[in-house]
Amino acid sequence: MRILLINPNTTASMTDKMAAAARAVAAPGVEIVAATAAYGPPSIEGYYDEVFAVPPLLEALGAERGRIDAAVIGCFDDTGVDAARTFTDVPVVGICQAAMQAAAVLANSFSVVTTLSRSVPALEHLVRRYGYAAHCRRVRAAEVPVLDLEDAASEAHERIRAEIARALEDDRAEAVVLGCAGMVDLARTLSAEFGVPVIEGVCAAVKLVEGLAALGLRTSRAGGYAPARAKPYRGEFARHSPDGDRG
Repeated sequence: MRILLINPNTTASMTDKMAAAARAVAAPGVEIVAATAAYGPPSIEGYYDEVFAVPPLLEALGAERGRIDAAVIGCFDDTGVDAARTFTDVPVVGICQAAMQAAAVLANSFSVVTTLSRSVPALEHLVRRYGYAAHCRRVRAAEVPVLDLEDAASEAHERIRAEIARALEDDRAEAVVLGCAGMVDLARTLSAEFGVPVIEGVCAAVKLVEGLAALGLRTSRAGGYAPARAKPYRGEFARHSPDGDRG
């Protein structure tokens, strides 16, 4: 089985960190193929960055078309997940949905600790969309720029720890979801430190799509995830023109 892990930003060190975590939990015989966006934003921090991350994400998916059994989108905004599901019928999972699903199984309530306040509205929208409004106590921002997570000299980890402590005390959360792919290497340590499940979405998504692929399940082509209708796009997006027959 081959699972494609796509980092939709251009920071290769973050891809490497996600790939290492994914390979550590993948079942024997599962190959994790990691891809970094070839162009676009170095980090995805809000709606504007997200828009420009989708085309390179789809190109990375297209490069492996017909050679993978599932895909994971490694951005907690679940950037481009719906578009990717219309582009291929293999299971595609975003790390936000996977992490929240795991948290709802492991605890009666959870809070999300993300990076910057500008990301909170988008994540609150995903909480409602995925049906976890009754489970999620709050989406919190540690006020950590994403790329600070790649800088060992920053105060990022201390700020995340402080926000987790507030989530447990003030929100009375029973679990914490880490709201950024760049936090992938923190979950085990923080779970032990705080004594509650601290969940990151990369590994949760890998195990979810691994199971779906093993069951032989594929994305529905009825309705919203039907392949995009064939039509010519103009200008810079001409190369993204849908052929109406994605698989």
